[in-house]
Amino acid sequence: MIQTPDIERPSKELIDGLARIGSATASGELSRLGIRDPQIRGPRTWTPGKSVVGPALTLQFMPKREDQYRVDEYADPEKQLHRHVLYHTQPGDIVVVDARGDLGSGVFGEMMLTYFKGRGGVGVIIDGCIRDYPKAKDLDLGLWLQGVTPNFHTQTNIFPYAVNVPIACANTLVMPGDIIIADDDGVVVVPITLASELLAKASEHADWEEFSRMRLAQGGDLRKYYPLSEEARPEYEAWRNGQSSTDGTGNGHG
Repeated sequence: MIQTPDIERPSKELIDGLARIGSATASGELSRLGIRDPQIRGPRTWTPGKSVVGPALTLQFMPKREDQYRVDEYADPEKQLHRHVLYHTQPGDIVVVDARGDLGSGVFGEMMLTYFKGRGGVGVIIDGCIRDYPKAKDLDLGLWLQGVTPNFHTQTNIFPYAVNVPIACANTLVMPGDIIIADDDGVVVVPITLASELLAKASEHADWEEFSRMRLAQGGDLRKYYPLSEEARPEYEAWRNGQSSTDGTGNGHG
């Protein structure tokens, strides 16, 4: 019987907080925390307008060699590790796949993605392809892909090799349980060890950007309001305190 490890999931409060900041703010703040380039480049959104934040289940593919992998699409399905990564799915999870940029293998199809959705999964990041896209796009999952194909997952050059191990998704390191922030700007990997610090810094950033956006829309001086200058900070603090008292949160809109 095949057994694969699960991941440790962050608190709902942490995920909900990060869901408010977006990939662009996360990337910029992570660079200031020492992560120079947290973006997974290559996969792009195939579900425009969709944004997801959640912990990463990881799946690693390797080049296919026949002595290592002889299984066809339906033979002995329990040996197919792309199924096993989905068995771990809990609500809010995102599956991240190092499929080696292969454009001839559909890592998941409609049935597998329907299962993932039914288990509460919210997004799929693949350095490669899915198949059955005309139906998969209607599942209300976030899909960030290199492309689509009619081929099944092991039809051509690759096969699933490991579940919930460190992977290089489009040459970006993803550790099992890292937090993924994905939207129309792209996909950002948040190291779990930096997630709480990122949330604190990004929430402040999101607040002053909201204030600055409002002032710029009113014709305010770009040099004063973006980035927020020390001259504008008292004005910002007064605005923020006013927002806090209005919404009752004590911490503004961030």
